[in-house]
This record gives sequence, C-alpha cells and structure tokens, in this order.
Amino acid sequence: MKQLWVSEHLHYDGSQLRPLFAYMQYQILGNSIISWRGSCDVDNSHMVDGEDLLQGAQICGADMLHFIIEMFDRELFSGVLLQRLMASIIKDLVHEFSDSNAQFLTRDGDDLYWGDRKLSISISSKSAVSTQIHFAVNITNDGTPVKTCALEDMAIEPEKFAVQVMDAVVREWESVTNATRKVKPL
Repeated sequence: MKQLWVSEHLHYDGSQLRPLFAYMQYQILGNSIISWRGSCDVDNSHMVDGEDLLQGAQICGADMLHFIIEMFDRELFSGVLLQRLMASIIKDLVHEFSDSNAQFLTRDGDDLYWGDRKLSISISSKSAVSTQIHFAVNITNDGTPVKTCALEDMAIEPEKFAVQVMDAVVREWESVTNATRKVKPL
C-alpha cells in the first residue's frame, strides 16, 4: 500500500470518495492511503451513508484531517474491517501523542469519542473497481453540527499525526498481506 501526505489544504465535499481518486489526482496507482487537511461539508448528493441520509444529518467541520484509503480486489466487508482497524490505530496514536486526558478516548464501531464529544467521521463504500474509506478527525471544533472534540484539545499537531497514522495503516496492511502468504492450505 502506498501513502501520500498532500500538503495543500483541500475542502472535502464527499466527491473525493470515488474510484481512482488518488491515481487521477496524485498519480498514486493501486492500493493507497492519502491524507490532507481541510474543511468538510458533505452534500446529500455525495453522502453514501443511508442512515445519515434518512436522518438528514449534517457532515461538516471547519478544519479536519482527512484520509482516503482505496483498495482493490477487496469486498466491502474488508473495507469496514479496515475502517474499524483505522479507528483503533487512531485511538492508540492519540494516546501516544497526547499528554492530556486522551486516555479516556473510546471507540464505538468506527467512531471515536472523548466522553460524549465525537472526534471522527468515517464511511466505507464499494465501487465496481475498488473499495474506499473516508476517515476524518476534527482538528478544531469549529463548524461541527454535533458536540465534538478535536486534535487541538489534545495538543496534537495534525501533519505529524497524519503521517504516523498512514505509516501504521501501511504496516498493518503489509503485515496482514504477509500473514496470508505464509500459511499452507488445509
């Protein structure tokens, strides 16, 4: 799996969760994870979570750390599993990076909370050619429609944190891939 930190700030509107986004925008071909900093406001036309659509949910924030993962030859079930693994990775890294009360950060499925304040948003979906995940973490609490917490509450620098998250995801991907290649068939 390849990784890329995009240094320019980009607005996320949901249209980026599409096949070959990393390839067409950044020439990253194949399984990949990319990350950038930017605002978020997902329009209903780009919202893929049926529950959010039924509830009329607003998915937005003034400053977030975004990740998009694309993997080929994998089912949606694998995408949801990786999405939840990513939530666990981020939770562990927040604990490592923060000297504050971040040890009280909890995971519920693919969501991260600090008490009743939500840290993250995420979704996994499948296209005809690949499975994609969008995962984002609040950098600030500005512009969010629900009670949130953010990296700034925990004194975590976003770019360094993003690179560590991507490194950890790539290590897990490679470790799982290697584990599937060392076993004899039954």
